[in-house]
Amino acid sequence: MKSAVLPSRPSPGHTATPDNSPTRNGRNAPSDSPESLLQHPDFELYDNVGRTSEQIRAHHTGSATTDDLHRWAERDAADFRAAHALPTAPFPVPDLSPYREALDAADTPAEFSTVLNALLDAVEPFLGEVIDHLALTARWKNQNRGAQTGSPPKLLRDAASRISSALAMAAEADLQILRAHYDPPPDPDSLAQRARTARGTPPGPPPPSPPPAPGGPSR
Repeated sequence: MKSAVLPSRPSPGHTATPDNSPTRNGRNAPSDSPESLLQHPDFELYDNVGRTSEQIRAHHTGSATTDDLHRWAERDAADFRAAHALPTAPFPVPDLSPYREALDAADTPAEFSTVLNALLDAVEPFLGEVIDHLALTARWKNQNRGAQTGSPPKLLRDAASRISSALAMAAEADLQILRAHYDPPPDPDSLAQRARTARGTPPGPPPPSPPPAPGGPSR
C-alpha cells in the first residue's frame, strides 16, 4: 500500500493568486520571478514510494533536482536545437567480442599484450577526439580563466585528463607484464657482483688457511 502523498507544489504554468501563491521563507514569490521557477520540482512527478532522497531534499530546501535542471535546459534550448541539428542517437557500441575471445584464449604475456594493444590502438583515435572536445568545452567563453578547483571548467579539464590517464595506465600495465616476463630484475647477489665488476673492485681476501695437522713441525 502506498504511503500518503506529500503536499505537491504548483505545476508548470500554474498562476499563483493572492490566496494560493507559493511562498518561500514566509514571503509570496511572484509568478514571474526566478524563485517561482523552482515551485514545480521533479518531486511533484512521484508519490512518496517513488521519490528519491534527492527529490525529497529538493522539496524541503526549495531547490531543483538534477532532472529539473536538465528538463528546464531542454525547454530553453529548443530553438537552439532546431537551428543546430545534433545527433540524438548514441554512438554505436563497438563489438568487442573478438577482443574478449582472444583474451580468453591468451596463455602467455606476449599473447595478452597482443590483445590489449590491439584494443588500445582501436579505441585511441576515438577517445583522443573525446579528450580534445572536453578540453575545448573547458575553455568555452574563456570560463577557464581564473577558475577555481571544483568549478565546471576545472572538472571538464580533469575529465579529459583522466581519460588520457586511463589509456596511459593500460599501456603501463602492458609494459610491466612484458618486462616481468622478458626482463625480470636480477637477484640482489647478481646485482652486487655486477656492480663490483663495473667498478673494478678487486676480489675479497681468500679464506684463512686450515691449521697444521697434529705432530707437524712447530716454531
